[in-house]
Amino acid sequence: MTTIRLTAAQALVRWLSVQMTAEGERFIEGVWAIFGHGNVAGLGEALEGIGDTLPTWRGQNEQTMAHTAIAYAKAKKRRRAMAVTSSIGPGATNMVTAAALAHVNRLPVLLIPGDVFANRRPDPVLQQVEDFDDGTVSANDCFRPVSRYFDRIQRAEQLLTALPRALRTMTDPATCGPVTLAFCQDTQAEAYDWPEAFFEPRVWHIRRPEPDARELAEVADLVRAAQNPVIVCGGGAIFSEAEATLADFATRHAIPVVETQAGKSALPQSHPMNFGAAGVDGSAAANALCERADLVLGVGTRFQDFTTGSWSLFSAPGRRLVSLNVQAFDAAKHGAVSLVADARVGLEKLSQALGSHRAAEPDAASRTDWLAQVDRHCAAPAAERSNELPTDAQVIGAVQRVSTEATIALCAAGTMPGALKLLWQPSQGGYHMEYGFSCMGYELAGALGAKLALPEREIVCFVGDGSYMMANSELATAVMRRVPFTVVLTDNRGYGCINRLQKHTGGAPFNNLYVDSRVEAQPEIDFVAHAASMGAHAVKAEGIADLERLVTEARGRDRPTVVVIDTDPAPGPGEAGGGHWWDVAVPEVGRTDAIEAAREGYVENLSRQNLVN
Repeated sequence: MTTIRLTAAQALVRWLSVQMTAEGERFIEGVWAIFGHGNVAGLGEALEGIGDTLPTWRGQNEQTMAHTAIAYAKAKKRRRAMAVTSSIGPGATNMVTAAALAHVNRLPVLLIPGDVFANRRPDPVLQQVEDFDDGTVSANDCFRPVSRYFDRIQRAEQLLTALPRALRTMTDPATCGPVTLAFCQDTQAEAYDWPEAFFEPRVWHIRRPEPDARELAEVADLVRAAQNPVIVCGGGAIFSEAEATLADFATRHAIPVVETQAGKSALPQSHPMNFGAAGVDGSAAANALCERADLVLGVGTRFQDFTTGSWSLFSAPGRRLVSLNVQAFDAAKHGAVSLVADARVGLEKLSQALGSHRAAEPDAASRTDWLAQVDRHCAAPAAERSNELPTDAQVIGAVQRVSTEATIALCAAGTMPGALKLLWQPSQGGYHMEYGFSCMGYELAGALGAKLALPEREIVCFVGDGSYMMANSELATAVMRRVPFTVVLTDNRGYGCINRLQKHTGGAPFNNLYVDSRVEAQPEIDFVAHAASMGAHAVKAEGIADLERLVTEARGRDRPTVVVIDTDPAPGPGEAGGGHWWDVAVPEVGRTDAIEAAREGYVENLSRQNLVN
């Protein structure tokens, strides 16, 4: 056997550089890195040595670097991914939040935090977390519950098995998610005689599992028997590239489609079978379909509580739940009849089994009425009200009016996710939302990752002032790398979304908007100056018409544009119509009449939950 002598770190980066997609591209596009003790001497040397064969990029924060990598994988429909490396200690634990985000959203990212010395000679090293009862524990054990595959590399030769396991996890649609390889710092520097065959290029294919014949027949019988079926489209439909198949299935069998956050834009809003968002932040048309549906066919969805109205939305007597999902764990939730398969293959096979069957035509007028209501709600303010602060809906309307088929709306947390799900009318693929973890601070890093993945698309990143304050540093990275996207920063002077939820559940406004935070001096944050200081083109919109102009002018720049606009924190997206109850526990004993009234309504809604199929 021919061997080559390399350090463990050199072997890792060399192996990653030859793991290929079926299209002949690297599966791991490159590595985001912030160096410190624990990775600078080992992995740092290896990455410098391999150069552009496996590119290294410098970020500003370990969490947001990982968010960028995750957004890239999401935009690539999990066909490609990135790696992220950090030092030990706080550098590593900074990435735990991002790992949880990737885990919840089923998105591939390779995390390589440095770890303590495998030989333990210098223990305790700087930043080492010690467990009094377990000598094997380090800070990196925090990654275990938020990793699909976790390994600690304590001997160089362990990479021979750990690396293929890592890529197998990331490329399997049923297990896809974050992988953590905690890499002991002394092990990184150790040399080993590696088999040359280990570094031969390997192609990773994304499998498409076909449905079990018995499950398929059962589901086909249920669909044929249904009077009012509805399809709930989740992110799995997009990841499996089932968009055209879904459109054909819905049209051929006359079954309307409603959307989750992850599934929105699998069908363009213009498709006649797309009735919009479902659930807590759902449209009146979609939720009416869901309330009377006797068969709910989930396609690639986890049936998260926002989609199901905390399981009070699908309320028709005797309704049945079917779940087409590549992961058996998801397919069996809430007693669903499972159809375990790739979404595209599953829909194709189910359509063949149904033949010429068509359900009753859905009420097209309800969809038309809803879209007209959206247009009215998102319209620019009348001239006599032009001096009032705009609502989030009016901001969305402004961007919508100047958007193109290439525009992708991107967001993650606060008011905008619900408003965008309800009101944004995307082209196919024109929506990128991280709402599985709803992580504040994802937005700017996500915009960078999405634009790197899809340079031909226009990325418009909606972010509130609260999320911007939490994590904005990758804006500087985007400037450094000349990655252009547009940021629409809505400043409502605090956490407007949670302020509304606080009041809705009977609470007094407290600690969300700055005005309610018991501070002597209200912050006067100049977001334009802040963004400009990092090199972005930053401007203040003086109103809705000005916002339309500034978003249009941002096209063609070679760096990010940040457009700041002051907004009214009071109105919520539900005022456009639609919406549904969400289970947020209200105190059983309260000090005010408002809490007592909220509790009474909460108990009434609990009685409507339908938790068993």
